[in-house]
Amino acid sequence: MERYDIATITAGYHERIRRLALFDPLTDLDRKREKDENEKVIDMKGLGLLTLLFFFEQKVMRQYKTGLKQLATFIQEVTADSYQLQANDYYRLAGTLIETFRPVTGLKRTYPFYNWEMNQREQLEYSILKTNRFNQATNEQYYTLDDDGLELVFATREFYSEFQLSINQLMLRKQLERGEFNGALRQINEMRVAVENIDGRMLTLKQEIQRSIVSEETFDRYKEVLDDSYSRLQREDDEFKELRQFVKETKDRLYAKDIHRKEQKTYDLILTITRELEAVHYDHSRLLEQTLSLKNTTLITAQESLYYTGIEAFNFDHEITSHIISVPLPIETMKGVLHPFLQVEEERSWSPFTLFAEQNIVEDRQEEKEATMPEAESDEEINERNNLLRKQYKKLMEELLSLLKEQPEITLSAIFDHLTETNQAQLYTTRSFYDFWLILHQRSPISRGDMEHDEDGSSLLTEALYILGDNRLIITEENTILNRYKRYSIQEMVIRLEES
Repeated sequence: MERYDIATITAGYHERIRRLALFDPLTDLDRKREKDENEKVIDMKGLGLLTLLFFFEQKVMRQYKTGLKQLATFIQEVTADSYQLQANDYYRLAGTLIETFRPVTGLKRTYPFYNWEMNQREQLEYSILKTNRFNQATNEQYYTLDDDGLELVFATREFYSEFQLSINQLMLRKQLERGEFNGALRQINEMRVAVENIDGRMLTLKQEIQRSIVSEETFDRYKEVLDDSYSRLQREDDEFKELRQFVKETKDRLYAKDIHRKEQKTYDLILTITRELEAVHYDHSRLLEQTLSLKNTTLITAQESLYYTGIEAFNFDHEITSHIISVPLPIETMKGVLHPFLQVEEERSWSPFTLFAEQNIVEDRQEEKEATMPEAESDEEINERNNLLRKQYKKLMEELLSLLKEQPEITLSAIFDHLTETNQAQLYTTRSFYDFWLILHQRSPISRGDMEHDEDGSSLLTEALYILGDNRLIITEENTILNRYKRYSIQEMVIRLEES
């Protein structure tokens, strides 16, 4: 029996402990015994996770002014049906949650542990929340997720074990590129375990298909599962082929450098890696064939079994004849009952109108046209066109803001009507008019600060967003399609102006 390597087992112990330490604030919250007015224990650990998700959502939505007040409002909304609390309780809970993730001292959280890889006591630091901005007018401190906080949020996301093999393949390639052959061999062993797990799931799936398909809905569901599995296995098989080629090139390169004589152990390792990778690839190829067999034989057989079971269970005399004879049915209902059993009506006809239909007349002469490449625009032409677009976007924004002064929100169709009434219908006959609304909707909620340093072509909105001031626009789409000009159509939108 080959003896295990303690150094391999304890490798990377510090990083593993760091990942576990990220969950320590949630454990601290779980120890707190907060109660509402009905003496009901509050789930502080759950509120801690919701707090992280709340800050993550604010970060995604680019809402940078998120602090104690905003968190308290969120807690009030999410716990309205669960706990009986006063307004000051929500602020107290929000303060406790923020202080747990970011101590009042402003220092990072610490986690002492014993490092079994280095055989010494160590202490690591991590930061879940960090300060973002400070509002001196209202004396409010705003927070956002730090890098460790983002890692904690991602660690709580659903992880599909089906992708473990793909992850192992990526790690194996990195280790081979760095020359870490011991780690690469261990990675191949982990890949073998992943292939064995997939093999077990395939066997379970085959048994489920044979006994669980009782309707077309379940058949479609299993068909989709098998299609996804086959596609994933195909991608993994392609990666295996590339890995085999990469290992072969690495072995040839080491042989050319006489490594097999100078460092016999290293060369033996690459030979072992080649042999083990071939074995894992062979087992994985059998999974690919097994999945294809499930698609082409087992699944189709189950569908045919379902079909013939339905035919055998159908009794024409009982289901149709006796029902018609025993229960008098009106003529309209009788047609519906008998219609599936009648032949489809066929009628051949020829219309004389085809003689008078429009005829396509094509001239036989063909002119030879010299193919020429379109000339590229010069920098001056591009700048001139961009300046025209900026002016047009500014004019559209001015029209929009003048309409929003009279009402809190407005629809895109109302803007079309306003332009028509004010003899400005030519504005919505150009492509740039529709590009303007599409960019605003894509960036909603949009404000001047969000677009100043954008590199996605939105600098054309610089002048338009300048007159927006400190306000922001919220654009939502409706189901209606607007087609006020024959060449273009756009989905209905609702535009609302809010103060920052």
